[in-house]
Amino acid sequence: MPHTHSRFLAEGPRVGIRHFAHEDAAEFTARARESKDLHHPWLFPPTTPQAYAAYAARLIEDPSKAGFLVCTRDDGAIAGFININNIVEGGFQCGALGYGAFAHAAGRGLMREGLDLVVGHAFGPMRLHRLEINVQPLNTASVALARAAGFRLEGFSPKMIYIDGDWRDHERWALTVEMRTSG
Repeated sequence: MPHTHSRFLAEGPRVGIRHFAHEDAAEFTARARESKDLHHPWLFPPTTPQAYAAYAARLIEDPSKAGFLVCTRDDGAIAGFININNIVEGGFQCGALGYGAFAHAAGRGLMREGLDLVVGHAFGPMRLHRLEINVQPLNTASVALARAAGFRLEGFSPKMIYIDGDWRDHERWALTVEMRTSG
């Protein structure tokens, strides 16, 4: 099932990151179905080939988005995903991160390593200056990941994003190039 013929954009000791590919549909959707309990009520990655095709196409084709799969280096299996959305160039040079681990990889530190690789890629080859994470306050795993990666809490926005039929409160976390290089 793992997609092994791709090369990684960046590698750490246990994971590598690479862009989404249409060929990842079977593995990604199987992992998403296996992880429904882990993800609910925070996020809803695609669980069918049709939904994955539309999701991946946006990440592959839209220049305001960049999608990354976090894969284990030993077998190439998809451990999770990290997307940079709402990429704004010019004077902003920023983007908003969204991410999710799959159940088989949760709690093993793989997403922490993958997030570090994505941040390095965003601040390096992508030439972004600032990354933001908007997370629901009760999503303790996502809050812990943002904190562990060096993001700082910048504020709270009530009823910020419409998710699963309701407007949800979010904490706003951010990291800049300067914060990463000085820390």
